[in-house]
Amino acid sequence: MLIASFTLGCGTRREQWQDRIQSLTVELTPGVESAVGLKFKYPPKVAVRTREQVYEYLIHKLEVELPPEELERTTLGYRLFGLIPDTLDLGKLFLDLYTEQIVGFYDPLTDSLYVVGSASEFEVRLIVAHELVHALQAQYVPLDSLLTTRGDNDRLVAAQAVMEGQGILASLVALMPDQDFDAVPDFWQQYRRSVREQQARMPIFNSAPLLLRETLIFPYLDGADFVRWFQSQYPDTMPYGPRLPRSTEHILQPERYEAGDEPVMLRFVAEEGLVHDDGLGQFEVQVLITEVTGSESTAVAAARGWGGDRYGVFAAEGGHALVWWSVWDSPEASRRFIRVIEREWTNLAKPGRRRAVRSTKLGERPAVLILDTPNGWQRWDDPPRVVELPASR
Repeated sequence: MLIASFTLGCGTRREQWQDRIQSLTVELTPGVESAVGLKFKYPPKVAVRTREQVYEYLIHKLEVELPPEELERTTLGYRLFGLIPDTLDLGKLFLDLYTEQIVGFYDPLTDSLYVVGSASEFEVRLIVAHELVHALQAQYVPLDSLLTTRGDNDRLVAAQAVMEGQGILASLVALMPDQDFDAVPDFWQQYRRSVREQQARMPIFNSAPLLLRETLIFPYLDGADFVRWFQSQYPDTMPYGPRLPRSTEHILQPERYEAGDEPVMLRFVAEEGLVHDDGLGQFEVQVLITEVTGSESTAVAAARGWGGDRYGVFAAEGGHALVWWSVWDSPEASRRFIRVIEREWTNLAKPGRRRAVRSTKLGERPAVLILDTPNGWQRWDDPPRVVELPASR
């Protein structure tokens, strides 16, 4: 949960906190069940942890979910896009960021809710309510596998947005059941502003690259917007299973979700020299365009019409080559994206490298091919190609 915090003490104080958290769990469980619309199949387990214990947990979790080799490959991809500095230690920054942020969490592996501490009674109650939502979700959804999807980061972020968005909404309703938030003028706009202002006061978060700042906030804010919309359209079901969004386009544009607009899945034809591949998705495309142009509003408009994408990092003499294919819903969307990104992308090429933005097609779909390669790369005129995979759930 994105909330300011302080470290718990030990001994008697920690025992008192354990009793307090257990009492809050019992008190808030009925409200969480009512807010979510599901019942606990069995009581959740709770425990108190020190800041040091949380740090050790985060180290282990990062090693499991993002092993060193995968972290290195992911770092390489984001560096080539220019989304993180070349000198950034991404693993260390992840640990520092989450240590600064975390005051409570639910661990699917141990099926336990952990609380670190907080600066006020309301914040402690909000943390417990929020993590209770995750504990309840885990009794109906395989969170441990759902939130560790490999090779499809866009789908993973969309799933996180649903879980965290529901956590935000249900915890607020559980704590204030008589409050009609939608009836309060501009409540959700004010809520978004307050979260961003609160985050900006955290020094590590505030100094992190735009990609990481937005990735931390997106599941909570845009996820809450999507879940609010989903509850209004489908009040008698949950956004789980076959209802779970498959892309961040669905989160950002619920009308595309409602229309059944599934993301186009792409894979590279040949994997010779392929070091790493994944997709950005509409959310990260927006972040990339914002980074390149300096305009968030321009990025939002230019990313609309995204249909699917896949990037590959290939071994090349003199470094690595980035090959990024994207397909678009219409020729107009493709042209709009190219107009916005082409000049800035090519002008930002680093010494010894060259960049290109090419309009093309993938089958009958309008497509864009973007390159960032060492000078003299032998595959410049015939870069690795992708194919569209059959649609599947």
